[in-house]
Amino acid sequence: MPEGNGKTTLIAALALYHIQHTPSANVPVAASSRDQAEILYRQAEGFVERSELAGFRCLGGYRRIRFDGTHSRIQIFAADDRTGDGVLPTLALIDELHRHRDLRLYRTWRGKLEKRGGQIAAISTRGEPGSEFEVTLERIRQEATELRVDGTFTRASSSRLVLHEWAVPEGGDVEDFRLVKRANPLRSIKMPALREKRATPTMTLSHWRRFVCNLPTRNDAAAITEAEWYAAKTAERIPAGTPVWLGLDVAWKWDTTALVPFWLRDEHFRLLGLATILEPPRDGSTLDPALVEKAILELHQRNPLHTVVMDTTRAEQLADWIASEIGATVIDRAQGNALMAEDYERFMEALRNGWLWHTGDPGLRRHVLNAVVRLLPDGKARFDREKQSRSADMQDSRVIDALSAAAMVNCELGSGQGSGLLY
Repeated sequence: MPEGNGKTTLIAALALYHIQHTPSANVPVAASSRDQAEILYRQAEGFVERSELAGFRCLGGYRRIRFDGTHSRIQIFAADDRTGDGVLPTLALIDELHRHRDLRLYRTWRGKLEKRGGQIAAISTRGEPGSEFEVTLERIRQEATELRVDGTFTRASSSRLVLHEWAVPEGGDVEDFRLVKRANPLRSIKMPALREKRATPTMTLSHWRRFVCNLPTRNDAAAITEAEWYAAKTAERIPAGTPVWLGLDVAWKWDTTALVPFWLRDEHFRLLGLATILEPPRDGSTLDPALVEKAILELHQRNPLHTVVMDTTRAEQLADWIASEIGATVIDRAQGNALMAEDYERFMEALRNGWLWHTGDPGLRRHVLNAVVRLLPDGKARFDREKQSRSADMQDSRVIDALSAAAMVNCELGSGQGSGLLY
């Protein structure tokens, strides 16, 4: 739900109700930071004091509220899976899950529920595309046994989980205040207030999209916006048996290896097919080359690969194998700034002019929306990673390899003549 719709207040009230009516209840409540935890505690404390609720004891120094009539308590934490391990909840509540570093605390508390037949609930606005939070939301929708969409409200449910979401629909006009109001269900939020908020000089489009319209949004340095990428989605697919190009970005240890089929239907229709993304082992070892070869063969069996565009640095043996095993032409495209700037320019040109299309593949979308623009000393630009750290915590939000593969093959195909060396 978007910001300002009373989410924190709601779960504070829910926690109080639960400990009043559940014997020996234990309600851990996690906020994303110490300050947010303090806000959540004050909301619960305010209910008790202003409404003069009998039987509750508020212990501010401990951020704890007790109800002695049922021998129950609420304990509020700043999020940290290391301090939440000893909890046995009857109801676990997590505030602003998108702001948590990852979902470790959620998973830790979820694993503790069975011992007391507990439940867990999380509230949040939307996060950054490609984050663990957003990837999990997408998986919930895909695996739902029941899915109901009613304008700006979506309910996705399975036997063990329910997702409620209020948001401007993907592709909806975020400047349509009537539509934005429908995505903000709190009755006290009115259209004049929304207009005033949008017109505030400090308001940015990215903040408006993410926190008011509840759409996953990158920062203002995003290379490709969600709206741009959504506008290039098509229901058309690459016909089976049709020969295609392949963009291939190879990484053995830290980054992902990405394979993106590319079909030129006609002069002004280029279609990016489903991306194959191979992650290196989490233990820090090297990706098995046999897995890359297997992925290439599977793509080749569906759509014969006649040309493969790749940076052969540290992948010379794979390039030789492609040329000899499947007979495809391999174009070596080095990933230096000059060529990457050309990749960026041609990719954005094709997207802007409506020549470049995609199928909505979630793996490719995540890599595309992860990318930011990096300005080069000569004034040109290239795609780059927002987060350079290779820590496991940031891996999902830093990878852009499928975009790199797509940009390389688009540039070579658009040039008419391969600029790299042929194998």
